[in-house]
Amino acid sequence: MDMPVNVPVDDPNADTEWNDILRKHGIIPEKEPDPEPIIQEALLEAVKRAHENRLEDKDLDELAALEDEEDEAFLATYRQKRLAEMARLQQRALYGQVFPLQKPDYARDVTEESARAFVLVNLTSSLGTNVESRVLSELWRQAARKYGDVKFCEMRADLCIEGYPEKNTPTILVYKDGDIKRQIVTLAQLNGVRTGLRDLERLLVEVGAVTENDMRLRRKDDDEDENKNGQENEDDDDWD
Repeated sequence: MDMPVNVPVDDPNADTEWNDILRKHGIIPEKEPDPEPIIQEALLEAVKRAHENRLEDKDLDELAALEDEEDEAFLATYRQKRLAEMARLQQRALYGQVFPLQKPDYARDVTEESARAFVLVNLTSSLGTNVESRVLSELWRQAARKYGDVKFCEMRADLCIEGYPEKNTPTILVYKDGDIKRQIVTLAQLNGVRTGLRDLERLLVEVGAVTENDMRLRRKDDDEDENKNGQENEDDDDWD
């Protein structure tokens, strides 16, 4: 009867001729591959991709400013890409304004229309004294102009739902394919009275109305800070 033999092994991970023989006969397991070359290769690939995609977040004006720094053919490729994106967006820009709603037309203008595009409804203050409602109504106009492929609608809350609590205004309803996909009561879930266009854009991305790589998200909104500062000043006056 063969008896098991205890083979002396000082270090099973060592690169020795003895360990190679033991591995060959399955006495000790194969040595784990060194992760360092894999890590270095991944880092080099990440650097390469970052360099190749360095113009992904640039708009046409920013690309023009790089004419002296970048290869002309490389820039031309990105210009064509931006122009194609703009053309696609223009074709889908069916709305471009805030649409006031009437209750008899709600099903047609909102529920049925949401089969074609995302429809966002702003249920505004019934009294007209709600600061958050005024903030959102202004943002609604900005977003409607910028995202013409999304339909932005507005309606007084009490005309839409009888007895709707004033404290719940403004309320945002997000419709798609005939259903309410998201409901936001007041701006507390966004940024309160300091909610800005960026906050609203994050919501559009979250619900899928706008993709994360949408070129309109990359553009510099120079007017936003001015509008936001104006709103904050107005809000401060209202709270005095």
